[in-house]
Amino acid sequence: MTPAQAITLTQNAVTLTMIVSAPVLLVAMVVGLIISLFQAITQIQEMTLTFVPKIVAVMLTLLFLSSWMIAKLMDYTHNLIVSIPNIIH
Repeated sequence: MTPAQAITLTQNAVTLTMIVSAPVLLVAMVVGLIISLFQAITQIQEMTLTFVPKIVAVMLTLLFLSSWMIAKLMDYTHNLIVSIPNIIH
């Protein structure tokens, strides 16, 4: 394995990680922003108000996007396994 191949494999893994995790993180960030605006407007500082809606939103996002995430990860894994003979020699 050449250094260029190692860098390419690492870049692909990091890119896939960002692509797969981005929707969940964006939903959590948007829900957190909405909740913090609500708390600032109403001056309600309840800790469970911040966690429960985020957890529900993240779980719903995972429920709807899990098949897409799994498909992306399986494609990456398949391509990685298929490319093993090219990497070894």
